[in-house]
Amino acid sequence: MAKTQQKKEVRQQGRKDRIASGEVVPATVQEIIGRTGFRGEITQVKCLIEAGKDQGRPMRRNVKGQVRIGDILMLRETEIEARRIKSKVTKGAYS
Repeated sequence: MAKTQQKKEVRQQGRKDRIASGEVVPATVQEIIGRTGFRGEITQVKCLIEAGKDQGRPMRRNVKGQVRIGDILMLRETEIEARRIKSKVTKGAYS
């Protein structure tokens, strides 16, 4: 058990180093998938990575604030992708 815990700590340290180093990757918004969050304040978008090691890879991200197709997002990391929106409710609670 101690070995797995050490491996997790090493992975997390590596990720923090990359984020803290200030490397940002541009990504262009291709499609707006839907709205999520407790009040519908988060927009899920599909974007295309423009540079870096994942160049040309489409991925799903959650964006807070106004966003349109064609906007450029500056991503701090490109390894974590947002979960798909499962519910048919597109905004807010079930009321």
